[in-house]
Amino acid sequence: MPLGTLDRTPPPFFRQGPSALSKLVFFSALALFLMVADVRFRMMEPLRAGLAVVLLPAQRALAVPVELWAGGSGYLQGLASAQAEAEAARRTLAAQASKAARNEALQRENESLRALLDLRPALAVRAQAAEVLFEAADPYSRRVVIDRGRAQGVQAGAPVINEAGVLGQVTRVFPLSAEVTLLADRDAAIPVLNLRTQQRSVAFGGGSASQAMMELRFLSGNADVQVGDELHTSGLDGVYPAGLPVARVTQVERRAEGGFARVSLAPAAASDGVRHVLVLEPTGVQLPPRPEAAASQAPADDRQLRTPRRGAAP
Repeated sequence: MPLGTLDRTPPPFFRQGPSALSKLVFFSALALFLMVADVRFRMMEPLRAGLAVVLLPAQRALAVPVELWAGGSGYLQGLASAQAEAEAARRTLAAQASKAARNEALQRENESLRALLDLRPALAVRAQAAEVLFEAADPYSRRVVIDRGRAQGVQAGAPVINEAGVLGQVTRVFPLSAEVTLLADRDAAIPVLNLRTQQRSVAFGGGSASQAMMELRFLSGNADVQVGDELHTSGLDGVYPAGLPVARVTQVERRAEGGFARVSLAPAAASDGVRHVLVLEPTGVQLPPRPEAAASQAPADDRQLRTPRRGAAP
């Protein structure tokens, strides 16, 4: 049989239809159309939602081993962390217990010595809790407003503290609120005692509206003050109880041409973010009157008895 007479067409079973290039063009155009239609008209949103609902059980089932592994490792890590924290808490509690025992012994010794020397007992400081409502409207000052006022017994000049130390002093009292001037305010001042040298001085507010800082003024250039010195209240002003943390020395500048040293302080109690405070009663309320004040308040008839009348025999 001649070769030209052979049928070269594939049998019907092996027919391939359109060419591969035609299929590529068609499906590329279809995919592009579906993407544009989904972006513009959200046509595939119902189908996507249905598939998500149908596949959710399978996804949850496949995620169970991963969750078990992560949960087990997290449990073991949390257990180890909790045990370490419990051990640290036990050590801290033991150290605090010994410190508390020493403090109790020192307190008993102090009470016996004061009784031996016939000194007046230490003043009991009365306090009440308050909450900071908002900061004062003046952007150039460092003041806050608390939710306790004249109705709750708050007085002007009352110290305000938190767990870290002294925050400031009540400067204005309203019926149901009070304004507290913080130590970093430019108008604030507080007597302090250097715990290392037992030197008394006055700390002034010198910070800006964005940075809470203080400073010691009128210190001689050769004053014994170092970076890291702790300053507490001296208790001599009749306002702040003695021994409250006030600030820490952060920088000391001694200039040869000046007679004074510039000492920068960082307040012990950070005022930013504080929410709850304690308002103390000024210690001057419990102190006896000064001699000149007692003399000025003497009864008028007592002064008349000491002063002879005109014309009376001496």
